[in-house]
Amino acid sequence: MSIVRPFACFVFLLTASGCGDGGGKANAPLTGAALGQQLFTQCGICHSPADPATAAGQIRLTGPNLWNVVGRPSASFDGYAYSPAMRKAGLVWDEQTLDRFLDTPQMVVPGTRMSFAGVHDAGERQAIIDYLKTLKPSSTDQSQD
Repeated sequence: MSIVRPFACFVFLLTASGCGDGGGKANAPLTGAALGQQLFTQCGICHSPADPATAAGQIRLTGPNLWNVVGRPSASFDGYAYSPAMRKAGLVWDEQTLDRFLDTPQMVVPGTRMSFAGVHDAGERQAIIDYLKTLKPSSTDQSQD
């Protein structure tokens, strides 16, 4: 028993100082787009984030594909049957509109078929928006067009 206590203290000190875990990086909290990607899993039940030109982006889910959604007009993804309310909304999915919509979809577009209650934490909404902003062609893809 006398050797167990010093060993336990040693392990505790290593853990507390970040030794043995990659300098604490493995336990660092996610932020920005990385956090948004993790939070997007709740959105990914209905919405694909994949490029529609790929096999993954061809999969049809309940909601429209969100690839390249930031800056896109509402109800403009080809091949998705939007609700009349969304077709009439006349929105552009900029950061401010996305923030309001992700908070309370039914308040921003009354009559939308999106039954999601919303993400009420402003930081989580911003992280999701940061992730959505990454869902676009890379600069190398654009230069090949």
